[in-house]
Amino acid sequence: MILTVVIASLAYVTPPEVAFSRLLPAAPALAAAMWPVLPTVLLGTVCLLLMIGLSLVFPGLGTWWTAAGIVAVTVAAAYGSHIRLQREQTLLQVRLVADAAQQVVLSPMPRRFRDVEIEALYLAAAAEASIGGDFYEAVDTEYGVRLLIGDVRGKGLPAVGTAAAMVNAFREAAYDEADLVKIARRLEASSTRYSAAFPPEAMMERFATALLAEIPHGGGSIGILNCGHPPPLLLNRGEVRALEPTAPSPLLNLAELIGDHYSIDSFDFAPGDLLFLYTDGVAEARDRAGEFFSVPAWLRRQPQGRPGELLNALHHDLLRYSTGPLDDDIAALAVSLGTSPEPIEVRRARAHPA
Repeated sequence: MILTVVIASLAYVTPPEVAFSRLLPAAPALAAAMWPVLPTVLLGTVCLLLMIGLSLVFPGLGTWWTAAGIVAVTVAAAYGSHIRLQREQTLLQVRLVADAAQQVVLSPMPRRFRDVEIEALYLAAAAEASIGGDFYEAVDTEYGVRLLIGDVRGKGLPAVGTAAAMVNAFREAAYDEADLVKIARRLEASSTRYSAAFPPEAMMERFATALLAEIPHGGGSIGILNCGHPPPLLLNRGEVRALEPTAPSPLLNLAELIGDHYSIDSFDFAPGDLLFLYTDGVAEARDRAGEFFSVPAWLRRQPQGRPGELLNALHHDLLRYSTGPLDDDIAALAVSLGTSPEPIEVRRARAHPA
């Protein structure tokens, strides 16, 4: 509308030979990029009427040629607006499907299981995608709170199927199996079955790193089984410690090639500690100079706060550091151990001993 007023004003105040009126078809063409069909047609009609009015003031402007151009551009703009609206509706449906898929593959966070508080962050590298090849899950079982975080080779939507297979297998195995090794074998079996649907030459391209963690009820320690995943970091009073595995465990879907010997490491995990689990997309974020994001150095600068505050800071700092689109999917879990409040029955028993 502003463009229409400017062109009409210039056409009125300038000599006729300048012929600013010939630019009037640009207004409905621009409107098609933002407006529905009817407003676009109405603007084209206004431009046509303005052209006719200018021809009455300045005869010899080539009114009919410009008017024909306005009509032709308005018809094309209306059609373009119609196509744009259809594509926007299709994109909306795709986003809704992606959001639904995210709810299936990635459970909503935050969660609190007794004295364990968990927050999650997920950023997909694929444009317009809500999920990708990174995955995580947390469940509360009779054996303790169990965590999973992993990264399928590749990124974006092609890796979603493998990620979904891993998460679904974990959700079943975490409640059934007594130790992390058996859960890892279940994940390996699920990955192998899923990959069997693809050509044999693609088997080597469909592996995943994963990290399994178990926090017993009451805390005090944490068990970790690391299948080629970046080691988690433990923040304790400003000190950061990488929880490195003592022996490597095979990546998922590669156990048949490199063996299925899994090892579990145990580390101290006291109240007030904060455990940070992440995928390699966090560590591989780069700035303009090509320098990688230093996760331990960044975590060392963070205050000993709540998991949600830590991940909010991570989200902000990663976007500021990378100064552009993400190169890989990013997933992170922040876990803190607090003190569980005593059940009412226990407090009553202590207040009124038998």
